[in-house]
Amino acid sequence: MQPENLTVFIVDDDPSVRDSIALMLGLLGFRTTHFADAEAFLSAYQAAWTGCVVADLRLPGRSGLELQAELAARGSTLPFIIITAHGDVPSARAAFQAQALDFLEKPFDDEQLSAAIIAAFALEGRRIKRADDSRGDAERLAKLTAREREVMEQAAKGLHAKEIAATLGISPRTVEVHKTRLMAKLGVRNVAELVRFNLTSKSHPSPD
Repeated sequence: MQPENLTVFIVDDDPSVRDSIALMLGLLGFRTTHFADAEAFLSAYQAAWTGCVVADLRLPGRSGLELQAELAARGSTLPFIIITAHGDVPSARAAFQAQALDFLEKPFDDEQLSAAIIAAFALEGRRIKRADDSRGDAERLAKLTAREREVMEQAAKGLHAKEIAATLGISPRTVEVHKTRLMAKLGVRNVAELVRFNLTSKSHPSPD
Protein backbone atom coordinates (compact mmCIF):
# COMPACT_ATOMS: atom_id res chain seq x y z
CA MET A 1 0.00 0.00 0.00
CA GLN A 2 1.09 3.57 -0.69
CA PRO A 3 1.38 6.44 1.87
CA GLU A 4 -2.10 7.56 2.87
CA ASN A 5 -1.13 11.23 3.12
CA LEU A 6 0.00 11.45 -0.53
CA THR A 7 -2.42 11.79 -3.45
CA VAL A 8 -2.11 11.41 -7.21
CA PHE A 9 -3.89 14.38 -8.84
CA ILE A 10 -4.99 13.33 -12.32
CA VAL A 11 -5.73 16.11 -14.81
CA ASP A 12 -7.10 14.89 -18.17
CA ASP A 13 -10.04 16.03 -20.28
CA ASP A 14 -10.88 12.48 -21.42
CA PRO A 15 -13.23 10.88 -18.83
CA SER A 16 -12.26 7.37 -19.92
CA VAL A 17 -8.57 8.12 -19.41
CA ARG A 18 -9.21 9.68 -16.00
CA ASP A 19 -11.30 6.71 -14.91
CA SER A 20 -8.88 4.07 -16.20
CA ILE A 21 -5.87 5.71 -14.56
CA ALA A 22 -7.73 6.19 -11.28
CA LEU A 23 -8.91 2.56 -11.33
CA MET A 24 -5.47 1.22 -12.07
CA LEU A 25 -3.79 3.32 -9.41
CA GLY A 26 -6.53 2.53 -6.89
CA LEU A 27 -5.90 -1.18 -7.36
CA LEU A 28 -2.22 -0.53 -6.66
CA GLY A 29 -3.07 1.24 -3.41
CA PHE A 30 -2.67 4.86 -4.52
CA ARG A 31 -5.13 7.51 -3.40
CA THR A 32 -6.33 9.59 -6.36
CA THR A 33 -8.52 12.51 -7.27
CA HIS A 34 -9.10 13.86 -10.76
CA PHE A 35 -9.99 16.98 -12.74
CA ALA A 36 -11.14 17.61 -16.31
CA ASP A 37 -8.88 20.60 -16.91
CA ALA A 38 -6.27 22.90 -15.38
CA GLU A 39 -8.85 25.49 -14.34
CA ALA A 40 -10.79 22.96 -12.28
CA PHE A 41 -7.59 21.85 -10.59
CA LEU A 42 -6.48 25.41 -9.84
CA SER A 43 -9.90 26.33 -8.44
CA ALA A 44 -9.67 23.48 -5.95
CA TYR A 45 -5.93 23.68 -5.29
CA GLN A 46 -4.68 24.01 -1.71
CA ALA A 47 -1.09 24.77 -0.78
CA ALA A 48 -1.13 21.94 1.78
CA TRP A 49 -1.70 19.26 -0.88
CA THR A 50 1.00 16.59 -1.05
CA GLY A 51 1.62 13.89 -3.62
CA CYS A 52 2.11 14.41 -7.37
CA VAL A 53 0.28 15.61 -10.47
CA VAL A 54 -0.31 13.46 -13.55
CA ALA A 55 -1.42 15.93 -16.22
CA ASP A 56 -2.17 15.59 -19.92
CA LEU A 57 -0.03 17.80 -22.13
CA ARG A 58 -2.99 19.01 -24.21
CA LEU A 59 -5.95 20.26 -22.21
CA PRO A 60 -8.79 22.66 -22.97
CA GLY A 61 -7.69 26.05 -21.69
CA ARG A 62 -4.29 25.88 -20.03
CA SER A 63 -2.03 23.03 -21.11
CA GLY A 64 -0.36 20.63 -18.74
CA LEU A 65 2.86 22.63 -19.03
CA GLU A 66 1.01 25.86 -18.29
CA LEU A 67 -0.58 24.26 -15.26
CA GLN A 68 2.87 23.20 -14.09
CA ALA A 69 4.17 26.75 -14.56
CA GLU A 70 1.22 28.28 -12.70
CA LEU A 71 1.68 25.95 -9.72
CA ALA A 72 5.39 26.75 -9.62
CA ALA A 73 4.51 30.46 -9.62
CA ARG A 74 2.28 29.81 -6.61
CA GLY A 75 5.17 28.20 -4.78
CA SER A 76 4.05 24.60 -5.22
CA THR A 77 6.69 21.88 -5.41
CA LEU A 78 4.30 19.06 -6.33
CA PRO A 79 6.19 16.70 -8.68
CA PHE A 80 4.73 16.62 -12.20
CA ILE A 81 4.33 13.73 -14.59
CA ILE A 82 3.25 14.79 -18.08
CA ILE A 83 1.30 12.32 -20.22
CA THR A 84 0.38 12.80 -23.87
CA ALA A 85 -0.78 11.14 -27.05
CA HIS A 86 1.05 13.80 -29.05
CA GLY A 87 4.62 13.52 -27.81
CA ASP A 88 7.40 15.38 -29.55
CA VAL A 89 10.94 16.37 -28.64
CA PRO A 90 10.26 20.10 -28.02
CA SER A 91 7.36 19.29 -25.68
CA ALA A 92 9.40 16.73 -23.79
CA ARG A 93 12.31 19.15 -23.51
CA ALA A 94 10.00 21.90 -22.24
CA ALA A 95 8.52 19.54 -19.65
CA PHE A 96 11.90 18.50 -18.28
CA GLN A 97 13.21 22.06 -18.31
CA ALA A 98 10.22 22.91 -16.11
CA GLN A 99 11.34 20.13 -13.74
CA ALA A 100 8.75 17.52 -14.75
CA LEU A 101 9.69 14.19 -13.22
CA ASP A 102 8.66 12.17 -16.28
CA PHE A 103 7.10 12.50 -19.74
CA LEU A 104 5.04 9.47 -20.80
CA GLU A 105 3.55 8.92 -24.23
CA LYS A 106 0.15 7.25 -24.50
CA PRO A 107 -0.44 4.40 -24.53
CA PHE A 108 1.87 3.73 -21.59
CA ASP A 109 1.77 0.62 -19.46
CA ASP A 110 0.80 0.44 -15.81
CA GLU A 111 4.38 -0.23 -14.73
CA GLN A 112 5.69 2.93 -16.38
CA LEU A 113 3.18 5.16 -14.67
CA SER A 114 3.38 3.48 -11.27
CA ALA A 115 7.20 3.65 -11.34
CA ALA A 116 7.04 7.37 -12.11
CA ILE A 117 4.56 7.95 -9.29
CA ILE A 118 6.64 5.96 -6.81
CA ALA A 119 9.65 8.14 -7.73
CA ALA A 120 7.50 11.26 -7.31
CA PHE A 121 6.28 10.10 -3.90
CA ALA A 122 9.85 9.40 -2.79
CA LEU A 123 10.75 12.96 -3.79
CA GLU A 124 7.74 14.31 -1.87
CA GLY A 125 8.64 12.22 1.16
CA ARG A 126 12.11 13.75 1.28
CA ARG A 127 10.70 17.26 0.91
CA ILE A 128 8.17 16.68 3.70
CA LYS A 129 10.88 15.31 5.97
CA ARG A 130 13.07 18.36 5.37
CA ALA A 131 10.12 20.64 6.15
CA ASP A 132 9.33 18.67 9.33
CA ASP A 133 12.98 18.80 10.41
CA SER A 134 13.10 22.53 9.77
CA ARG A 135 9.89 23.09 11.72
CA GLY A 136 11.20 20.99 14.62
CA ASP A 137 14.46 22.92 14.70
CA ALA A 138 12.58 26.22 14.71
CA GLU A 139 10.37 25.08 17.57
CA ARG A 140 13.37 24.06 19.66
CA LEU A 141 15.25 27.27 18.88
CA ALA A 142 12.20 29.28 19.96
CA LYS A 143 12.59 27.84 23.46
CA LEU A 144 15.99 29.49 23.93
CA THR A 145 16.44 32.81 25.68
CA ALA A 146 18.40 35.56 23.94
CA ARG A 147 21.41 34.84 26.16
CA GLU A 148 21.23 31.12 25.47
CA ARG A 149 21.26 31.84 21.74
CA GLU A 150 24.39 33.95 22.20
CA VAL A 151 26.10 31.18 24.14
CA MET A 152 25.06 28.63 21.49
CA GLU A 153 26.54 30.73 18.68
CA GLN A 154 29.83 31.10 20.53
CA ALA A 155 30.00 27.44 21.59
CA ALA A 156 29.29 26.39 18.01
CA LYS A 157 32.44 28.27 16.99
CA GLY A 158 34.42 25.96 19.25
CA LEU A 159 35.06 28.51 21.99
CA HIS A 160 35.55 27.33 25.56
CA ALA A 161 33.61 28.65 28.55
CA LYS A 162 36.31 31.19 29.52
CA GLU A 163 36.48 32.52 25.95
CA ILE A 164 32.68 32.77 25.71
CA ALA A 165 32.57 34.48 29.10
CA ALA A 166 35.11 37.08 27.97
CA THR A 167 33.20 37.70 24.73
CA LEU A 168 29.80 38.08 26.41
CA GLY A 169 30.97 39.78 29.60
CA ILE A 170 29.67 37.08 31.96
CA SER A 171 31.32 34.53 34.21
CA PRO A 172 32.49 31.09 32.98
CA ARG A 173 30.14 29.52 35.53
CA THR A 174 27.18 31.40 34.03
CA VAL A 175 28.26 30.25 30.57
CA GLU A 176 28.21 26.62 31.74
CA VAL A 177 24.73 27.06 33.23
CA HIS A 178 23.40 28.54 29.99
CA LYS A 179 25.10 25.84 27.94
CA THR A 180 23.58 23.07 30.06
CA ARG A 181 20.11 24.56 29.76
CA LEU A 182 20.24 25.25 26.03
CA MET A 183 21.60 21.76 25.26
CA ALA A 184 18.71 20.26 27.21
CA LYS A 185 16.20 22.40 25.32
CA LEU A 186 17.71 21.46 21.96
CA GLY A 187 18.03 17.79 22.83
CA VAL A 188 21.76 17.60 22.09
CA ARG A 189 24.21 15.67 24.23
CA ASN A 190 27.56 17.28 23.49
CA VAL A 191 29.24 20.17 21.73
CA ALA A 192 29.65 18.19 18.49
CA GLU A 193 25.87 17.69 18.31
CA LEU A 194 25.36 21.35 19.18
CA VAL A 195 27.61 22.41 16.29
CA ARG A 196 25.75 20.05 13.94
CA PHE A 197 22.37 21.38 15.10
CA ASN A 198 23.50 24.97 14.63
CA LEU A 199 24.67 24.26 11.08
CA THR A 200 21.60 22.27 10.00
CA SER A 201 19.15 24.77 11.51
CA LYS A 202 20.77 27.51 9.43
CA SER A 203 20.75 25.40 6.26
CA HIS A 204 17.03 24.53 6.49
CA PRO A 205 14.65 26.75 4.55
CA SER A 206 12.02 28.37 6.75
CA PRO A 207 8.94 26.07 6.97
CA ASP A 208 5.66 27.36 5.57
